Amino acid sequence: MSGKNQQEKGVPSELPDGLRRYLYTTAAVTGGCILIVEILGAKMLSPFFGTSHFVWTAQIAVTLLALAGGYYLGGWWVDRSPRLGNLYLAIIGAAVYLVATVPLVRGVSFACLKLNLALGSLLASSFLFLIPLALLAMTGPFLVRILTTSVKTVGGNVGRLTAISTLGSVTGTVLIGYVLIPRLSNPVTMLLTAGLLVGVSLIYFVVWGRGRMPSSAITVSLLFLVVFGFAGVRPEWSDRLRFGGKDWMVRAKGNSNFGRMVVIDLYENGRLHRNYLNDNLVQNTYDPVRGRSLSLFTELLHGLPMAYHNKMETALCIGMGTGLVPMMLQKDGVEVDVVEINPGVVPLAEEWFDFEPKRLRLLEIGDGRHFLNKSRQSYDAVVLDAFLGDSSPSHLMTVEAFEAVRSRMAKGGVLAMNTFGRGLKGYGEIEDERLVFDREEDYYTVSIYRTLKEVFPHVVVHGAGNGNVFFVASMEPLKARREPEFEYAHPDLAMDLKDEFVRSRVDWRFQVWPAWQRKWRVETKDAAGQELGMVMRDDFNPIDFHDAGHRESTRRGLVAGMQ
Repeated sequence: MSGKNQQEKGVPSELPDGLRRYLYTTAAVTGGCILIVEILGAKMLSPFFGTSHFVWTAQIAVTLLALAGGYYLGGWWVDRSPRLGNLYLAIIGAAVYLVATVPLVRGVSFACLKLNLALGSLLASSFLFLIPLALLAMTGPFLVRILTTSVKTVGGNVGRLTAISTLGSVTGTVLIGYVLIPRLSNPVTMLLTAGLLVGVSLIYFVVWGRGRMPSSAITVSLLFLVVFGFAGVRPEWSDRLRFGGKDWMVRAKGNSNFGRMVVIDLYENGRLHRNYLNDNLVQNTYDPVRGRSLSLFTELLHGLPMAYHNKMETALCIGMGTGLVPMMLQKDGVEVDVVEINPGVVPLAEEWFDFEPKRLRLLEIGDGRHFLNKSRQSYDAVVLDAFLGDSSPSHLMTVEAFEAVRSRMAKGGVLAMNTFGRGLKGYGEIEDERLVFDREEDYYTVSIYRTLKEVFPHVVVHGAGNGNVFFVASMEPLKARREPEFEYAHPDLAMDLKDEFVRSRVDWRFQVWPAWQRKWRVETKDAAGQELGMVMRDDFNPIDFHDAGHRESTRRGLVAGMQ
């Protein structure tokens, strides 16, 4: 392009050194923001779609599609109108769209949850992030054309721009993963990202494009930014949360690399209920007046290892939740080590759930699998209660993971593990012939059973009937050596834990047992002789795919209670 034609189209024939450096800065900023939006977008979708590989696959696919489309459109546009003002207007447009995603994500996600998990998460991600990411991706080809005055310099310009943009992406990845998510809420992080993009564009127009500044377009864009930004952050200021069809009071909230943490209270029928939510999923319930858990699974995770071990002196808890199970074990005189991957939950548990880490022998912040591999300590019981969203982390559910657990178990030691699975519709179903995992929907439960059996010769399965399924595994024959006393149980839970209460509540025609005695059989083959479930290994573990149906039903139930 000749210098005359460049000037006619709004590009100086010779770029000032300051402007040239600023264009490289723009490439770095947009590259960083693209990666921030990619990761942050998945975090914004996780309260509605979970954290399975479906969500990340959708977000990565949409990002790559946006990059491809943005590269093409950017090259096509700059060849027809190489005005730098067009690029910075596109960047402002991306910022406005990104701010709009904050108030829109809830409604869009609710609508897409009517579809299956894979398609729903893909459509939600596309609607929210495809266009703004494509607008940002136009930066690369646009700047290559602007910076290139000779064919001899094309290679150098492309190399420098690509390198600088990639370094910006690395910076953005580090910032979002290690700085922004642990300290700021998702809406605030998105607003800051959009603000950075607007700032980069305004600096260009003020310093180099003042005579060609589209004042009306910029004013309208800033107005939309304010409106959408206010609508997006307004819920952050509210002390109320709609959950389970009721309005709860928000006591504490914070963001983390492992989900949005919220503590909520509900005063109802003269009693105070407290819930801990992670990405809108209940992790534990609590009566702060009595200092007792209101969750049945808490009592069973405490009671089952006590029932199956003759004399438990040491225990390892992988996943502390709100710290209720470790505290109950410690009160029984057990020396307890705890491994918890989320550092943000510890102060919440101390302040709102009476967790006392000083009473533990060890509290380590880290991944359970990593701890198992490096530890040389042996334990009478390992309590595995680790959840990432609506399921257990798949890397803790493989043959190799259970072998690592076995290596840390003392002679006669037991593994007690909490998972999600099929529940019962009522007490009338608590009969021996009904307590069987043998359906297609039991794929996840059967797979865990088969995987455990590869490592432990003795495995029993307990299901309280409310959707929590408990596995107890050992190298030694499993026999309940004593009945748990459930001395810390809340009165509400005693109605389902103790034999005399259970039998007084149901029709005498049904043979029923207290929750801890409800053992389930697991069938590994169907009536036609075809295998059910799979053995999960580190190198092949597609359980997220097979468990999609359960995740969909969990999320739809969650949505019903939030509206």
